[in-house]
Amino acid sequence: MIKTEKVLHLKSSRGRKVRVVREHYLREHVPCYSSLCQAQCANEGKVLSGEVTHYVMPDAGVARDFMEILEFREIQGIVFTQTACQAVQHSRGRRQYNRLRSLLKDPRHHCILFANEFQEYSYCPREKGEPQDKWQTRCVYHAAVWYHDHLAGLKPVVMITEDQTAVAEYSSLNCGVYVLCTQEYLQTFWPELQAALELYCSIAQSLQEKGSEGTEREYTEHLPAEILEAGIKSGRYIQGTLNVNKHRAQHEAFVRFEGSSNKSSELNSDVLVCGGKNRNRAVHGDMVAVELLPKGEWRGRTTALTEGQGEEKGDETQSQPMATGRVVGILQRNWRDYVVTFPPKEETQSQSRNSQRILATPWDQRIPKIRISTQQADKLQDHRVIVRLDSWDSTSLYPNGHSVRVLGRAGELETEVQTILIENCIHVPPFSEAQLGEMPVSSPESPWSVDPAEVITRRDLRQTHLVFSVDPRGCEDVDDTLSIRSLPPGPRGERLELGVHIADVTHFVKEGSLTDLEARARATTYYLADRRYDMLPAVLSADLCSLLGGVDRYAMSVMWDLDAQTLAVNKVWYGRTLIQSSYQLYYELAQALLNGEEAEVPELARLPPEERDAKLAQLTQALETLTHVLRAQRDKGGALELEGVEVRAQLDEDRNITALVPRQPLEVHETVAECMIYANHWVARKIQESFPQQALLRHHPPPRQEFFNQLQDSARARGFTIDTRSNKALADSLDRAVAPGPSACPVRAQYYHSGLALDRYTHFTSPIRRYADMIVHRLLTAAIAMEKGAGPAKALASNKELEEVAQQINNKNRAAQHAQKVSTELFQCLYFRDKDPETDERCVADAVIYTIRANGMLVFIPQYGLKGAVYLKNREGQVVSERQDGGCDWQTGSLQRYLDHITTTTAVGTSTFNLFQHITVRISVQPSRCHSDTIRLEVVSNRPHQAPETQVQTTQPQGARGRSQLVQEVVRQAEASQQAEEKRGRASKLSTEEREFRQSKCPNLYSLLEEVRELALLDLAAYCGAFHGLNQHADRLSGLTILLYILGVITMVTRLYLGTSLVLFGK
Repeated sequence: MIKTEKVLHLKSSRGRKVRVVREHYLREHVPCYSSLCQAQCANEGKVLSGEVTHYVMPDAGVARDFMEILEFREIQGIVFTQTACQAVQHSRGRRQYNRLRSLLKDPRHHCILFANEFQEYSYCPREKGEPQDKWQTRCVYHAAVWYHDHLAGLKPVVMITEDQTAVAEYSSLNCGVYVLCTQEYLQTFWPELQAALELYCSIAQSLQEKGSEGTEREYTEHLPAEILEAGIKSGRYIQGTLNVNKHRAQHEAFVRFEGSSNKSSELNSDVLVCGGKNRNRAVHGDMVAVELLPKGEWRGRTTALTEGQGEEKGDETQSQPMATGRVVGILQRNWRDYVVTFPPKEETQSQSRNSQRILATPWDQRIPKIRISTQQADKLQDHRVIVRLDSWDSTSLYPNGHSVRVLGRAGELETEVQTILIENCIHVPPFSEAQLGEMPVSSPESPWSVDPAEVITRRDLRQTHLVFSVDPRGCEDVDDTLSIRSLPPGPRGERLELGVHIADVTHFVKEGSLTDLEARARATTYYLADRRYDMLPAVLSADLCSLLGGVDRYAMSVMWDLDAQTLAVNKVWYGRTLIQSSYQLYYELAQALLNGEEAEVPELARLPPEERDAKLAQLTQALETLTHVLRAQRDKGGALELEGVEVRAQLDEDRNITALVPRQPLEVHETVAECMIYANHWVARKIQESFPQQALLRHHPPPRQEFFNQLQDSARARGFTIDTRSNKALADSLDRAVAPGPSACPVRAQYYHSGLALDRYTHFTSPIRRYADMIVHRLLTAAIAMEKGAGPAKALASNKELEEVAQQINNKNRAAQHAQKVSTELFQCLYFRDKDPETDERCVADAVIYTIRANGMLVFIPQYGLKGAVYLKNREGQVVSERQDGGCDWQTGSLQRYLDHITTTTAVGTSTFNLFQHITVRISVQPSRCHSDTIRLEVVSNRPHQAPETQVQTTQPQGARGRSQLVQEVVRQAEASQQAEEKRGRASKLSTEEREFRQSKCPNLYSLLEEVRELALLDLAAYCGAFHGLNQHADRLSGLTILLYILGVITMVTRLYLGTSLVLFGK
């Protein structure tokens, strides 16, 4: 080992140059991480394959500026030098450096780190007066030469650089070591990787144009990091994440303070940031520091409807003044990929002969326009393009960025679906051959069978337990089964054994494997309106981990020894089991058996009558026992259940959607849900007791009381009192709230199940679709092993690592929920887009008013599941006036808002619109060139809509019929358009992307509902902290049920969901 010194010239946070001298040690033996190594290096971990044609070594400039190209998985054999990595760290900051570190750690990327500056023979000391970039390039070249010689010339090494003088100087010095510019390298070695070459051109163009803006300052400079840190600690500045109001993106944003020690007792809500100047170049999602303005400059939230209409001015549209501030610094940029639309030709600005500087408009209205230099501005008009932000200087009105990839023409179905995925940071490429190679073989020619070694180590329940599943009709991916049986009497009397058996996914997916890493990156299965993207390969999710009837399967089981009378738990057993489900029931069949009705169980159809009757009686008894085992215990703790109508897809034999049938609330639904909740609770107790610092639990903080304000005000206006001090108090007050008279209307929408009243809860019962469940399965396995005196097979993740994974899971879950919502809205717009709202009867529907605003109201349309704004005042200042026949016209007049109603006054008279009133609206689509299309609602009549006789169907509820019709027509139109295009001899430009991204074979809207039973049963149970008991009073609750759903759920539970997260217990 040789000791030397290394001199670094760095920049401080204030921008000053600092000279740093560090001790530096050189070694003769440094790992090369190549499988071709002839010197027997100590290569541990990821190793480069010898099957690639060459190794490529980017210099510091390429690693710094063209990292996105090196992230292509197709480019293999990348050797990052220590010199290049340190250049990224010092010049690009922590975010970019962490991105590089993640790339090096990820086994799915074929790249390694070579510590060239610690290798005695590849280290190059910096010469006096030598520029840093020249020294870095020389270091990388010498590392490339050493690497080639170290491998005895078995593999050529290509160094890529943007320094043309380096290409001329080094390209002919050593045989086997080639020096190329990045563009030439891509054209020579990866000509088929056109996307990488286009990305290179875009980044190079952006770098070339950088710094060409004017010198006039448009924004104030951000404060240095040390001043921001001191100000946050002292309470002068407030730290939080910037959230832009999408309805008033240019004018209104909010910062929710977090991690701040602000000493102001008056600051108990978000901080309002008004206008772009006060936002000071902060982008939605950035972590910022905010300084409060003087109280005289504080403003209130806008209460008027503004989307698609002229913004209202005046004090009447403002709420009470709230804390208002301005951004003084950016603590962390959280930029991502953005989808933009290129402007028309007349809006482009000529920059030079070969390029144009344009302002692209992001699809997300909360993001400012992005300045891009491109040579394809004319070609890509009206196209959706992925861009990335590069910088936003104080001298520029807009941020600078570069294009990454073209998605397709705006308005096309596949383009819009891919836009939704990109905007929600969802990346779901097809599973690679290496990942599929880790899967067990299961085919008709080579069927999978149980491993005899597993039979020895697992508890075999195939002959001793009656195991069955209860799922939606036609369900193929059964991830949970149940069992219950009587045990011999104990000292305290009769006993029962209840069992919940979950697919043992972690047996097939080993921790750290390529499949596991991909599942961790996805974190969940993504369900869109017409397709799904699985977290795991289909051989697991639809076959080996599906607990189908009559086949042997591996399971993770929880079994309780219960007192038959008190249902007290005597003991609990956890472990891996081998099961064979005897019955694969669907909900309606199970409920029929519970009701004592005649029902045919397919598994018993071929048995002799006596044996069939005996087994049927045994099955019925098991179901009846389950129905009263769990519920009474938890109700005492204050749980609230919001019961509602859910819709499931009715499929034909080819799995094509034929109808959407609302799921009738059955007793068996609650029974199955309670069993899953019980299992999640007891597994949470087990892993928390075994690993207090590493247990992955669900965290449900109590909802902030201001979330209930609108609910309480509206309830008070209708004569009710809502107590929100606790979930139990809220449940009791809802039980006492009985609306007089007949039911106003059944709300055809999903309610949420909240307030489980459990001290510990986790995710255990759906490992096929949630990575959190896989982590919990591994923790449970380790806890069982520790109980037996054996240590875990692999060291558990550290607290910090587990916390990072939990954050990833939370982010992806939110993204999945939002993508599903936006996808449904997309199909709703596509359905109505080509219909004439003036003549088509399907564009007129009944709506229920659920919120009153300053210039209109928000309504819910049960028939189509739509929510939207209805304006009572237009841009010209006219208001809606009601005619004698109930119809509405625009007239000159005034508008007055009250707590539970809004009135318009004209020369004709006064019109009143009440909360929860039924009105008739006309549905149309508001097209947008750059953003997503939106539904536009216009009031037609102040009376309920009377549907024509031809629209009334007694066999199917209106909501189910409307949604089914909506989706089928949209899918049919998309398919017809594609077929017509193929007939004209030109295939769809996006057929490649469609093949690449679509994983479901039958893209039917809500066909995924057959496979998302856990979302209907368990995720409803994931929102703790609020309510109890509505399902027991569904026949009595009418007006307040609607009120609770529309006001409470929409304004409060949505935020509850966003605040719900996975956390480490005891951290």
